[in-house]
Amino acid sequence: MTRERIIERVRKLLALSNSSNEHEAALAAAHAQRLLAEHNLAMSELEVQEEGAGEVELMVAKTVAKWLSSLFATVANAFDCFPIVTTNQEHSRLRFIGVGEDPGVAACTLQFLIKELRRLASGYLSSLELRDNKLHPADRQRIRTSYLLGGVHGIRQALQAQKAQTPTTSKALVPVKDALIRQYREEHVGELRTRRSRSSTVVSEAFHQGRQDGASLRLHPTMKHLPKE
Repeated sequence: MTRERIIERVRKLLALSNSSNEHEAALAAAHAQRLLAEHNLAMSELEVQEEGAGEVELMVAKTVAKWLSSLFATVANAFDCFPIVTTNQEHSRLRFIGVGEDPGVAACTLQFLIKELRRLASGYLSSLELRDNKLHPADRQRIRTSYLLGGVHGIRQALQAQKAQTPTTSKALVPVKDALIRQYREEHVGELRTRRSRSSTVVSEAFHQGRQDGASLRLHPTMKHLPKE
């Protein structure tokens, strides 16, 4: 029996434990507790199963830059979400599919990190122009892209270390969330195509500075950055 079937079985037994027949209720409750113990399940897993998966999306420009695509995937992984990019003639949608509050927190964090990385990149370019005079537009773009790619690399390292120390999801809940996300994708998304990104030639100095700044960046918005209800 799969873990999902076991969880469904426990939920049915717990429903029976509310029966007006005291004998039937006691047997159902005892059986449910036995299954929970045998399969190392927690009541929180049943709550997640009940909640189901959903999605939150962000609208961006039609062309998703490599650094932004990488940051999107990095944040999705940090918050146990499945990332999907949907593009039409006018714009792209960055879609976080996850369980409970995970997609909303991921989307809010991504918005915050995009803003912070762009701010840091602008500051880095300004400091270069103060030191080396005005940059040629093509050089400026290469340096900015290199810095942003480095910034995402640093953020990824920091988020991975943070997740290892304080996981978003307990080990017991991981297969439950994965199953709910897979079910949601089957019902609402359909077939997906994988895109390969081209390799990038980066400006080493800018990339390493971006990585250093990204690794030391505060990774989550404070309450003042969160949207008001």
